Amino acid sequence: MIHKSGGIDEDVRHRIQAGWMRWRAASGVMCDKWISLKLKGKFYRVAIRPAMLYGLECWPMTKVQVSRVEVAEMRMLRWSCGKTLSDRIPMGVFRAELEVGTIINKLREGRLRWFGHVRRRDRTAPLRRAESIYVQGIRRRGRPKMRWKDRLAKDLIELGLSEDMTLDRTTWRTRIKVDD
Repeated sequence: MIHKSGGIDEDVRHRIQAGWMRWRAASGVMCDKWISLKLKGKFYRVAIRPAMLYGLECWPMTKVQVSRVEVAEMRMLRWSCGKTLSDRIPMGVFRAELEVGTIINKLREGRLRWFGHVRRRDRTAPLRRAESIYVQGIRRRGRPKMRWKDRLAKDLIELGLSEDMTLDRTTWRTRIKVDD
């Protein structure tokens, strides 16, 4: 099956698989009913979630891709608590028991951290010069694809931030920080 944004779809699928591989490697801990849920949550935040989030901050993910990552995370959290989907327990219960925040907020935090890093670079740095590259040609018909800049603009609006705030690193980090 071919998707409109095939490259990012494949990368997202790969990151989810990497998360599942980490989860399977740690399933002795994550599925052990004698280990506390708090410890399982901490293990998830330290070992499994970073494998899923690696590199995702640079992609303009669509809603479908974001929901795939969320579904994979919820399956992992549900299994860690020893429950199934048929138990019909709301997602917030698992997050509260394991003390784990949403993966989407962590993804946004990573994207904004990267943005702050790029903004603090010198204008002559290759990374900053690449921002001003203009690609000639026309766009396809229909709705334009989500660009990283567009996703970032939405994140800034949602959190009430501006690009000027990136210059003060400590303030920027505290403003974008999300609870685990």
